[in-house]
Amino acid sequence: MANIKSQIKRNRQNLRRRERNRAVRSEIKTRAKRAVQAAEAGADDVEERLRIAIKRIDKAAAKGVIHRNTAARRKSRLVARVRRALEAAESS
Repeated sequence: MANIKSQIKRNRQNLRRRERNRAVRSEIKTRAKRAVQAAEAGADDVEERLRIAIKRIDKAAAKGVIHRNTAARRKSRLVARVRRALEAAESS
């Protein structure tokens, strides 16, 4: 345990930030999963779910939760996965 007052405060701040970052990362994964599942099921609201997932990724990058290049990579992969799932749903 830290004895220095500033380090005690820094530990408290780090815990709060860690919880917030975990929540944001979890939401990104959830939104992406829902978008892919909607595409696989051939749902009507695929575009809306994809838009929301991309918005959450952009927001996380803007807040510094994830790096901007990571955000770009995740968006690219998500769009590709949704596109493949839609094509598979249409062909079957």
